[in-house]
Amino acid sequence: MTQNLPPFPAEQEREIRLAQKGDRDAFARIYRHHSPRVYALCLRLSGRVACAEEATQEVFIRLWQKLPQFRFEAQFTTWLHRLTLNHALNYLKSQPQLAPLSEEEAQRQGEAMEELQLVDRLLPRLPERARQVFVLHAIEGYHHHEVAQLLEIQPGTSKAQYHRARQLLQEMLI
Repeated sequence: MTQNLPPFPAEQEREIRLAQKGDRDAFARIYRHHSPRVYALCLRLSGRVACAEEATQEVFIRLWQKLPQFRFEAQFTTWLHRLTLNHALNYLKSQPQLAPLSEEEAQRQGEAMEELQLVDRLLPRLPERARQVFVLHAIEGYHHHEVAQLLEIQPGTSKAQYHRARQLLQEMLI
């Protein structure tokens, strides 16, 4: 089934096609262009700079491996976002459960996240599951049934965790 997508930007398509053929310079340009958004998503989901950096690198390793499978049937950014989301969630599942950051730790980490908005600076202080649900629902725009599927939880749990995250964020803002 072919979708009616807007024309693929010629320069971006050229870069992707070169990278698909193994051109490392083209891939480096793709990395430079897309890594800030990939990193932001990984950081929001993990709440830890070190985890986000590692997950971002792993996403781009995975992208290098999967790039030949991209067929220009969807927007590249949408495809990369989904690849990032799947990899970041799998990466976080493989990590030991980390406690939310203390106020002091969050402040130190906040220095590394200065360019982010206030809510982004508060996200690391949320419990892991509440943070993930909040990011996926409020920031990335997924519906609760989609969040539930991605995180392998019930939709009601997604709604409860979202409510919890909102409450905690409101308390932090007071």
